Amino acid sequence: MRKADLVMTAVLALFSVYLMWKSSELPVGWIPQQGPGGGAFPFWLAVGMLICCIWIAVRWFLRKTVVSRSTEPYLTNSSLKMFLVVSGLLGFMIGAIHIIGVYFSVPIFLLLYIRLLGSHRWSTAILIAVATPVVAFFFFEIALLITLPKGYSEPLFYPLYDWFM
Repeated sequence: MRKADLVMTAVLALFSVYLMWKSSELPVGWIPQQGPGGGAFPFWLAVGMLICCIWIAVRWFLRKTVVSRSTEPYLTNSSLKMFLVVSGLLGFMIGAIHIIGVYFSVPIFLLLYIRLLGSHRWSTAILIAVATPVVAFFFFEIALLITLPKGYSEPLFYPLYDWFM
């Protein structure tokens, strides 16, 4: 488990550097009379992810976490099962985005993940599964004017556009 922690940290750190490089192809700073450039949010989120990776690596080398002191094997049967279940749920969610849209596939994923894998109460799972797409809708569609895929559910959003825009 110790090696897995470091390998994933290194992979995520490389991915963050790549995201910073790609997002800097767009303006990262503030554009007068327009707001943040198209690369600002991805760039700064990638910077935050890189800082977290560095922090995890430092704590790994100092053996500050339980995982960094672990002698368990890299992949056990239970962790392989968990990986396959999560991969299947993610595959379903990504495939469902084209049919039912982000705002319906994400709550289904969250509900199953939080309830079945996280073993949290139904009330917690439902609250998060409903709140997340609502917050995402207002953030992306209303505040940033970025439309996310809605699939066949798009007509359900027309009244919201009329009301908020």
